[in-house]
Amino acid sequence: MDFLSGLNPEQHAAVTLPKQSALILAGAGSGKTRVLTTRIAWLISTGQVSPHGILAVTFTNKAAKEMLLRLSTMLPINIRGLWMGTFHGLCNRMLRAHHREAMLPQTFQILDSADQLAALKRLMKVLNVDDEKYPPREIQNFISNSKEQGLRAHEVETFDPYTRRKVEIFAAYDEQCQREGIVDFSELLLRCYELLARNQLLREHYQARFHHILVDEFQDTNRLQYQWLKLLTGQHNALFAVGDDDQSIYAFRGANVGNMQELTRDFHVQNVIKLEQNYRSHANILDAANALIKNNRSRLGKNLWTSENKGEPLRVYEAPTDAEEARFIVDEVRQLNREGIHLAEMAVLYRSNAQSRVIEHALVSAGVAYRVYGGLRFFERQEIKHALAYLRLVQNFDDDNTLLRIINFPTRGIGARTIEQLQETARTQNVSLWQAAKQTGGKVTTFVTLIEMMASATKELPLPEAIDHILLHSRLLVHYQNETGIKQREAQERLENLNELINAATLFVHENEDDSLTSFLTHAALESGESQAEANVDALHLMTVHSSKGLEFHTVFIGGLEEGLFPHHNSRMADTGVDEERRLMYVAITRARRRLYLTFAQSRMLHGQVNYNLMSNFLRELPEELLHWITPRITARNSFSSSAYSSAHPPSINMEGLGRGKGIGAQNAPWHISQAVHHAKFGEGVIVNIEGGDSDLRVQVNFRTTGTKWLALEYAKLTPL
Repeated sequence: MDFLSGLNPEQHAAVTLPKQSALILAGAGSGKTRVLTTRIAWLISTGQVSPHGILAVTFTNKAAKEMLLRLSTMLPINIRGLWMGTFHGLCNRMLRAHHREAMLPQTFQILDSADQLAALKRLMKVLNVDDEKYPPREIQNFISNSKEQGLRAHEVETFDPYTRRKVEIFAAYDEQCQREGIVDFSELLLRCYELLARNQLLREHYQARFHHILVDEFQDTNRLQYQWLKLLTGQHNALFAVGDDDQSIYAFRGANVGNMQELTRDFHVQNVIKLEQNYRSHANILDAANALIKNNRSRLGKNLWTSENKGEPLRVYEAPTDAEEARFIVDEVRQLNREGIHLAEMAVLYRSNAQSRVIEHALVSAGVAYRVYGGLRFFERQEIKHALAYLRLVQNFDDDNTLLRIINFPTRGIGARTIEQLQETARTQNVSLWQAAKQTGGKVTTFVTLIEMMASATKELPLPEAIDHILLHSRLLVHYQNETGIKQREAQERLENLNELINAATLFVHENEDDSLTSFLTHAALESGESQAEANVDALHLMTVHSSKGLEFHTVFIGGLEEGLFPHHNSRMADTGVDEERRLMYVAITRARRRLYLTFAQSRMLHGQVNYNLMSNFLRELPEELLHWITPRITARNSFSSSAYSSAHPPSINMEGLGRGKGIGAQNAPWHISQAVHHAKFGEGVIVNIEGGDSDLRVQVNFRTTGTKWLALEYAKLTPL
């Protein structure tokens, strides 16, 4: 078994564990994917289980494909019998196999987030719901969050009329989806969980089949996903979970880091194996990450280390303004690029998307190529969604949401009034819009005939040819070809995307045994949430820290390290909010292999206003011996550039000679706006305004914990930091 060579002792112990449930604490850059794939290869090659008896759960289709590729190089056998994929993908596979027991049509379709929202808006209009009082997106989140907790509408507790109305919409939405034969992403998992929970024979069948269940990124599982795994894991199965509680950063999506500790109790895990050797970063970067994360509570605990050398210290830069911060980053990027580091090997990370504007402006001004990672995905583009809607409708005539999307696109003279009449007929007769449309004459009948003809013509065609036929006869291609003027270039890009859809179908047929249109549509829905990066272009990466998870770069810039920004001010509202923000910072630090920059600004324009914030406490938690301050740590705060102020926000007084009143605490301190100070009662803060003369000088200070206060300098007893 050559694939065992090169494993370190902890990796080897994890890979060769006897059949038992286990938790593998895999630190950043510790080779968790290698451990997972090698574990599967070892189980199969030693004859302990066939590929048929393994269930492997990942969080992205990309990760599943990478693991299958690695396995194919390790094992000289067919591994197609192995069930590997995302929670949603595996649940879809199970529901397709048992659609009758799940009370679903065989060709049920999957709503992505945008289509789910459109379906809700349509329903709320029928129910005459005030969308200002009950915003559709809020209702969408309410339904998804309820389902992810394993709750149906009748199980949600209600304490007031507002919540009761939301529950009524939830119930009506479920009825609409059932009638139309469609499911949303949350429904996939909940429906599959309910199927296994109520059907003992089916549950025992899968428990007997899957001897080994392996889960990647276990720290990102939510409550329902964990319950689903528990149903599949019987007395004679082994659950092998790999994760890192220090990288749990998706609580806003429902991830429950507590699942890791519950796992050790529920499955009587005797030995937690820690993968602490990092193969990515220099020691200084890891030491900084360790020093930061140790401040979190309720950790399972581990300490990253490397056999690499110490490397460079972390570079810290304090800018007078966010614009100066951006210019510094761009200058450093250009210099590093001249020294031979590719732009694609560098990334700028930020906590909030709003921070990217000033960075992008600086990059454009300097002529530096960049890419905002996590932009609009291929399957989410307008023209692709239109094409997929035609494909979905020829598969399932009763999908009302899909019919509404394309009944008048491209324009065929079917107006809003006609569509309202269709909806009224469907409602009064309790039928689908398609059935109502078949009773209507004129241009609606022409549309019905078109869809029926396309369904008949494509029934026996290979998938790529079927898509080509529909693109042509739906007149989508003609619609974009006829665009002129300023829209012509945009239309050309849309045409190229439609052609790419055929390429995607061709590749899908090549890679999958089931090459049906239903399977391709399922593939498109499941892939719609994953990023599509452009290839063969050397460009700097810009992204949020959340988007950076799983990536690594030679050089990383982490910008905006200020209180209220990173950590985000919303974190103060939850008991564990700052802990999650610290985990987010931990993720950001561990993206860097060789060089790491930490930057912040004395003033920042956010939402149209200049803000003055304290330096992030996360910077204070890093050991000084690991840091190299590019701007001197003290003089940077005591010399403030006038460029920090816009004409709309001038300082109240001349800043020269301030701070020589009585009782100030440090007699010769040069008090000025943006200065970090300490007060005996209110703690740390930053001066945001100064006004008055020699005898009545006062300052306005934004304190970290107590908010903004005006203080008379004569009695304030402020100490500069």
